[in-house]
Parts: sequence; C-alpha cells; structure tokens
Amino acid sequence: MSDAASQPSRLPLDWIAASLRRERTRAGLSLSELAKRAGIAKSTLSQLEGASGNPSMETIWALGVALGVPFSALVEPPTPAVRVIRAGEGPAVASEQANFVGTLLSAGSSGARRDIYQVRAEPGAARVSEPHIPGSVEHLVVSAGRMKAGPVGESVELGPGDYVTYRGDVPHAYEALVPGTTFVLVMQHV
Repeated sequence: MSDAASQPSRLPLDWIAASLRRERTRAGLSLSELAKRAGIAKSTLSQLEGASGNPSMETIWALGVALGVPFSALVEPPTPAVRVIRAGEGPAVASEQANFVGTLLSAGSSGARRDIYQVRAEPGAARVSEPHIPGSVEHLVVSAGRMKAGPVGESVELGPGDYVTYRGDVPHAYEALVPGTTFVLVMQHV
C-alpha cells in the first residue's frame, strides 16, 4: 500500500465546525465553558469552529462527551438518499495515541442512537478511550488481523469474525496485535 493510500482522508472541517457551533449553541455553552469541560484550549476550540486546525480523534471525543452527544454528531456529513462510502473514503479521524484510524460509515438518527465505524489499526501503542456518554455500549467485529479490545483490565483477544460487546461508558482500549488489523465498531447510545 502506498503512503498516500495509508493516510486518512482530510477531515471535513466545515462539517465539524458547523456541528460544533450547532451543538454548543444547543447546549447553551460559551467557547470558554465548552473548552474547559472538554479539557482543551479555548484557542483550539475557536480554530475548530472556524474550520481550521487538524483535530485528533481524542479532541473530537472529548468535545462530544462535554456536549453530551456521540462522536458522530460532530463529524457526520449531510446524508443524501443513497449513500455509498468506498473503501478508503469517508471522514477518517486518526488517533494521537496509536496507529488507529476510525472512519464513520453511518450515524444513527436521533431515534436509533447508533453509529457504525470501520477502523484500521496497526501494532504498537494501544488506543485507550475515555468513557463515552453514559449508557454507551460498543459492539465490535474483527474483519482482519488480531487484536485485544474491551474495558481496561478486562480486554479479550479477538480474531477474524470474532464479536465482543462491552460498556463504552467506562475506560476501554483497542490494541492491534498484527499488521493490517481492521474491525467494524458499532457504538450504541442509550
């Protein structure tokens, strides 16, 4: 695979900016208050709402938790009647902690409250995730490779075709054990 093919596509910064402004306004929070709750710099939040910068997965998750909305609510593009996401396309967000890239495939409607991601991970550091919004549950199916996943201290080893589910509102981690590990992650929000 070429270097260009292994890199995530550019984030849809205009979608993220509009979503952040919409959700922050809905929550009645100032820039300062949201930045404080998310544990990020006000200048970083201001840049994101201005459609600039390069937010990491961790930054977007922290903002979603602070706003009480799923990650997908901040990165989901407007959806046409028929939507196809080709392999290697879609809004991909890289982790700061590990060689881990998540691509949002589908965000649940307000009634469905579920999001579907295709994730590519490589061996090295594990990606440790802070708790998501209360009531979150993760469902994971390994497509290729081997990995460990689950709540911190309770992770299990998985291979192709294996499925695991666990609470997403507690600290949890994902760790690729072999190169080329991919999995589908369904986030269910109550």
